Amino acid sequence: MKTSLFPLSLAALSLLSGCASALPVLDEHSEFEATLHAPYRASDPSRADTRTFTLSFDYPNAQQPQRVDWQLELISPRGLVVRRWQGDTRLADGPVSVPVTWPGADAGKLAAGVYQVRLRAGSRDAGVAAPSADIHEQSWQIEVGPAQTPATPRFAPLPVGRTLQAAPAPGALPYTVYLGNLHSQTNHSDGGAALDSCKGAQEPLKAPYGPEAAYAYAHQHGLDILVTSEHNHMYDGSAGTSKDADPSAPGALYRKGLDAAASYNAAHPGFLALYGMEWGVIDKGGHINIFNSDQLLGWEKNAKGELLADVATARSDYPALYTLMRARGWIGQFNHPSTSGQFAVDGKALGYTADGDEAMALCEVVNSTAFSVNDKEGETRRSNFEAACNKLLEAGFHVAFSTNQDNHCANWGTAYGNRTGVLIPNGTALSRDSFIDALKARRVFATMDKGSQLVLTANGRLMGERFTNSGPLTLVANFASTAGKTVAAVAIMEGVPGRGGVVTQLSSEATTSFTPAPGAHFYYAKVTQADGNVLWSAPVWVMQQL
Repeated sequence: MKTSLFPLSLAALSLLSGCASALPVLDEHSEFEATLHAPYRASDPSRADTRTFTLSFDYPNAQQPQRVDWQLELISPRGLVVRRWQGDTRLADGPVSVPVTWPGADAGKLAAGVYQVRLRAGSRDAGVAAPSADIHEQSWQIEVGPAQTPATPRFAPLPVGRTLQAAPAPGALPYTVYLGNLHSQTNHSDGGAALDSCKGAQEPLKAPYGPEAAYAYAHQHGLDILVTSEHNHMYDGSAGTSKDADPSAPGALYRKGLDAAASYNAAHPGFLALYGMEWGVIDKGGHINIFNSDQLLGWEKNAKGELLADVATARSDYPALYTLMRARGWIGQFNHPSTSGQFAVDGKALGYTADGDEAMALCEVVNSTAFSVNDKEGETRRSNFEAACNKLLEAGFHVAFSTNQDNHCANWGTAYGNRTGVLIPNGTALSRDSFIDALKARRVFATMDKGSQLVLTANGRLMGERFTNSGPLTLVANFASTAGKTVAAVAIMEGVPGRGGVVTQLSSEATTSFTPAPGAHFYYAKVTQADGNVLWSAPVWVMQQL
């Protein structure tokens, strides 16, 4: 670790975050990766707030060694930077972890409360002195001082798909929770590698395990839903474009995947296997999962000019894609979104369109690392995209939060215990149709703990709803844990759709009553458990009248 001055000012970080990397894009995962593991509480209570933060860096397929310029900040509940660490780290031949120890002896000088730890990191060629141009940022909450134990309302956990024999508690909401991983790959694109040989993205269509193996694995390991979302431009067997590709082969392979999902569902009622696509590219683009298309979309053509897909879509033309999706009734998810440089509309990142608002239902708020080989739910490398999701909400998108694993190795759903919880009405079978209906209604929550649930209500209305209100509004963050987990912090977040501003914390109370200002608002709940795992409810959207 080097402790010289971090080479970028905060203003420079902001300006450079939209710049493209100078390295050529070899595949969909040749990009700089930075994650932060920040324990919510100190592991040894006798040592005050002493803890070690772990910074993890990787750059798969980098053409030459990299240097990572990084800055770590401790931010108070009032938004003030109270501690800062910085350095640069050499990165070559695989992932690198950097421990940063905070001696809690100085914590007594800080007011007790929930703080943020924010990482900003950028990569550059090791021999280049210029500032980093590929900037990543993420933050996690930690607790400083005496333990927090906020009050939460009594809330009986909703029945979960695997325990349908358990009757709902009296007075419980009339829904069953199905827990899923809505983002993964198999050998129909660049996933499906055996754990003992998975070192990153696979050569398209060459790994041993396909959708059938993925569904069986996820089912056996307790998931209710698995989505295999294959990169739409790899069905020709290439990360680029195969000029001699048979134009009928990509569509045929896509239909084979659909058939595999349908066959598994027919043989295993109660489990939902979904086959879809991850549309787009990272470089000057952004990835979108499309959950219910029966046709393959693409832009690549072979040497004869024949389309290597069923439906032509222009690369990185998100307004046109949204319009097509809305017209066809297709529903999507923003995958691992960046705060800049992705999902552009008229040159503006994360740009809004009315068609996109109808088509896009989810935003991935947390993702475990795509190339994890952990199959015991213990992966600590995780990325947080809440800032980008908030920008989408502020742009006007009506999206709920999801958390997935982006598995490329044969550990579908077992890298960590995170799940997307989907609420299906009691008595309604789990199917692609009921799943899509739930997404359209935004009846979804994101949890880093598969044994915990978070459901937001607003004057008794369920999260995901859009309604007009007059007078007081009561928001209730209903938390339940089937494993006895406790709540360390609650945050009720507030924003204004279409404003393009900043989402702020309205309250730290699980039950919050107030009268909103006239106009449009959205609210969502975020709960942090004592073990540091976080849950996000779907928002509610409220038009407040005088």
